[in-house]
Parts: sequence; C-alpha cells; structure tokens
Amino acid sequence: MSAVSGIPTRHLYDSTDSLLRFAMRADATVTGLCGLAVAVAADPLSSMTGLTSGTEYALGAFFVLYGVVVFSLAAMSNLRSVGVGVVAANVACTLGAIVAAEALPLTATGVAASLASAIYTATFAGLQYLGVRRLATA
Repeated sequence: MSAVSGIPTRHLYDSTDSLLRFAMRADATVTGLCGLAVAVAADPLSSMTGLTSGTEYALGAFFVLYGVVVFSLAAMSNLRSVGVGVVAANVACTLGAIVAAEALPLTATGVAASLASAIYTATFAGLQYLGVRRLATA
C-alpha cells in the first residue's frame, strides 16, 4: 500500500463544520427512527396520547421524511445556510410541540410526549446553533 502525497488534508480537530454535520446527522437519524416507530405503532400510540391513529401515522411519516431531508442536507458543501434553516425548523418544532401540549386534547401521556419532543428539538437546535456559530467564527 502506498501513501498518496500532495492531497491537502485537515485533521479532524481543524474542521469547523464537524459539529454541525454531526448534530444534523444525529438529529436526522434519531428523528427518522422515531418516526418509523411511531408510524408502525400508530394505533396503540393513539390510545395512549389522545391523538387519532391517522394523526399518529402522519406524524411518523413526517418525522421519517424530515430525517431523510436533513440527512441529505448534511452532506452539502456550503453548510452554513442549511444549518440556519435546520435550526429555525427545530425552533419552530419546539414551539409547535409546546403549543400542541396546551391546545390539543391530549392525555397526560400525550402531553408528556409532546413536551419531551420539545426538549429534544430544543436540544438539537442548540447543538446545531453552536455548529453554525463555529462556522461563523472560522
């Protein structure tokens, strides 16, 4: 095996977009897998949360689609504007989950699940925001 010389490389710790890419890919993977689980178990979940089976299935499908889109966006070369968009989407989902916990006729389990999803999206919005900031200072 021979080494290829002349190709510029950077060490992992020199990369300025690694945090944002990681946070986006982790968010996409976890959201997509959770969406798949929600779509598969939509009927049993509906009796626990207070939502209809159709609504649970639609939420699961949306989460899977979101996961695929964000995972694809994480591969783009210009990550700053994409990252800002994903942070904004996560902030919007956080606010939507909080409003849903109050406005929808959910069971106690449904309210807990909605608030847990708000914490999840706020956490990833924060990580992705740090990743965008890291790009801005580089």
